[in-house]
Amino acid sequence: MNNYETLYVLKPTLTDEETSANIAKIEEILVKNGAEILATNKMGMRRLAYPVQKNERGVYTIVYFKATGNVIAELERNLKFNEEIIKYLTIKYTKQKEVAQFEKLVAAANQVKEEPKAQEAPAEAEEVATETTEA
Repeated sequence: MNNYETLYVLKPTLTDEETSANIAKIEEILVKNGAEILATNKMGMRRLAYPVQKNERGVYTIVYFKATGNVIAELERNLKFNEEIIKYLTIKYTKQKEVAQFEKLVAAANQVKEEPKAQEAPAEAEEVATETTEA
């Protein structure tokens, strides 16, 4: 199995629920075809370098996964037919240095997922501390 990264840009007019549904749908396609998803990096709304389908902005998402070559054809076929996706790009990591960089990217994407949970806990602790000192 090879290491792959797929970046895709969703339309900026989608709601959060529609965006999450599209991301889940793409991950489901990968899993159904035998890919192992290592991480998903939801980068959020960003400005595009140039207008694409009259859109100045887009919701960027990167999926890091391991799969065989035939999975990519099926994934890109589904990305092409999805009207909510305005751009996509799949990169294959094969050389040893590329794979090392890929592993760093996966670790960084997984770390970004864990950080918001860690930041929420201290904020709640501060609220409790201020409430007890006011009483």
